[in-house]
Amino acid sequence: MSVWEILLIGAALAMDAVAVSMTNGMTDPRMRPAKALAIALTFAVFQFAMPVVGYYCGAVFASVVERIAPWLSFALLAFIGGKMIVDCILEMREKKSAGEGAQLPRAGKPLGAGKLLVQGVATSLDALAVGVTLLATETQAGLPFHAAACAAVIGAVTFVLSFAAVYAGKKVGDEFADWAGVAGGAVLIGIGLKILLEGIL
Repeated sequence: MSVWEILLIGAALAMDAVAVSMTNGMTDPRMRPAKALAIALTFAVFQFAMPVVGYYCGAVFASVVERIAPWLSFALLAFIGGKMIVDCILEMREKKSAGEGAQLPRAGKPLGAGKLLVQGVATSLDALAVGVTLLATETQAGLPFHAAACAAVIGAVTFVLSFAAVYAGKKVGDEFADWAGVAGGAVLIGIGLKILLEGIL
């Protein structure tokens, strides 16, 4: 396995985190750079840690992960997305009943540490199996460097892409305005469904 292949794996694993980062940016137009960095760093840490855990736990742990990871990811993302949609609709109704419908802020409560950690776990569970893949590759064909370093590359790729995605989401969110929360929630549920379908198929 080459360095380029590790980079491609990192980009592929980062796609769910990128979509969620974009959603976070859409729903918080006033997000400060420090918070954007925290979001990207959280996803990067989980995308680094999960392959390391999978690598050291080996094939026995991977067989368990393969059964539960898609369902767990779907449950977590569907819960977050559904709550985001409900919060958005309720807030818009409150504003409309108060006669402020024309000046609705973007829906959704500020992204807290707890919700961010749940997002990090939900979007990185599939990386556990990659750790086992690294173990098998190291045994058979070899890796360009140690598995932990490969995982660090994956985490770095995730960090860069997720950080950029937050700001891309903020720009897209300006166009969607009031409905950004609904759109963001739908995206999260869609990601969860994609992970579940990929796991089943």
